[in-house]
Amino acid sequence: MEVADALLDEGHKIVGAAAPRLRKGHSDESNAMSWDRLRAWAYPRNIQWTDSAELRAMHIPDGVDIIIAAHSHAFIGRRTRARADVTIGYHPSLLPLHRGRDAIRWTIRDGDKVTGGSIYHLTERTDAGPVAAQEHLLVPPGSTARSLWRDHLAPLGVRLLLRVVTDLAEGRRIEVPQDEKLATWEPAMDSAPLFKPELIALPGATPVDGSKWALHAR
Repeated sequence: MEVADALLDEGHKIVGAAAPRLRKGHSDESNAMSWDRLRAWAYPRNIQWTDSAELRAMHIPDGVDIIIAAHSHAFIGRRTRARADVTIGYHPSLLPLHRGRDAIRWTIRDGDKVTGGSIYHLTERTDAGPVAAQEHLLVPPGSTARSLWRDHLAPLGVRLLLRVVTDLAEGRRIEVPQDEKLATWEPAMDSAPLFKPELIALPGATPVDGSKWALHAR
């Protein structure tokens, strides 16, 4: 919502918005006060809103210049991206580091002293598209994932998105490929553990074929 307000303040036109529909029991379709914040923002401005889980190419009007994923966890498909000249997203890390939906929580868990935000061009590979803008910041002592996002990474994302949209509007398109040798990816912390024993080599472990494994007791 902060990104949408900032874009309007800068004179840009927004023709549609998408966000996750709140879970059943948390939202009343007849009561706009219970809707997702972005949906409640879009309604009085006569801006079309779409459930991001259902966003398809047909929901993107003709003539759209830019699709912006402002820290979205929804994957935007190839046909949908093709409806605009450019599709960019914000990721709260210094890509290619900490790809994945829980980048901030992993930043805190790993004790990183430096983090940042990246605007990148969306592609078929999650968080792996060329970078359009990037800025680093020091992680304040005692930060939590919530405070780091609220006080630092969210405002940084708004600022970087505005910078890139201005660049694009003035004919400057920046695409810096990510260095895959530096890439890291972590799973979502609220997902079930991924059983991939073929990716690890613990001391004392027998060779595995990926379907079963054993560990010799010492």
